[in-house]
Amino acid sequence: MTRCMRLGSLTAVVTLCWGFTAVADDTQLKVKVGDPFPNVPLEAVQIEKAGITGKKTLSIADLKGKTVVIFFYPKALTKGCTVESCGFRDIIGEFPKDVVVLGASADDRQLQQKFIDTHMLPYPLLCDTNLELIKQLGILSSPTGKTPKRVTFVIDKQGKIAKIYDKVNVNSHPKEVLAFVKSLS
Repeated sequence: MTRCMRLGSLTAVVTLCWGFTAVADDTQLKVKVGDPFPNVPLEAVQIEKAGITGKKTLSIADLKGKTVVIFFYPKALTKGCTVESCGFRDIIGEFPKDVVVLGASADDRQLQQKFIDTHMLPYPLLCDTNLELIKQLGILSSPTGKTPKRVTFVIDKQGKIAKIYDKVNVNSHPKEVLAFVKSLS
């Protein structure tokens, strides 16, 4: 049973209730630079491109000792997501050898594989179909949405967030990330 008390004045009315359940806002960034990146294993397409064999899931713990770039995009095979993903594809050889680049969205394996095949993407794509990592990071596009915002995380070799890009220009972003990652070396 919920108990409420009403306190009023001429300018405002406030209702205080006990016994309610708070709803988390998964659309507001919940991590900051210096925080450990959440260790959530996600199904991945072409996981072997990250140097992982014999597994179907990938988490940040699997990549300890490497710098990791994870760029989240709203939907595979859409215009902006294709521009950004192909931008990373086109400069992937310029990243230092100890850097792993990952794309991520809420898309399933089938759509992620089609994205890879259509655009010859040379890195793994994570499938956060249950929105678990997306919600832990606070990058859900809307409270009722099923897609992430366009956000990129650079994670250092200890698994901590080194940089967050939450304002992304799909045309210039991959080179911006590359310059930052090279500055870490």
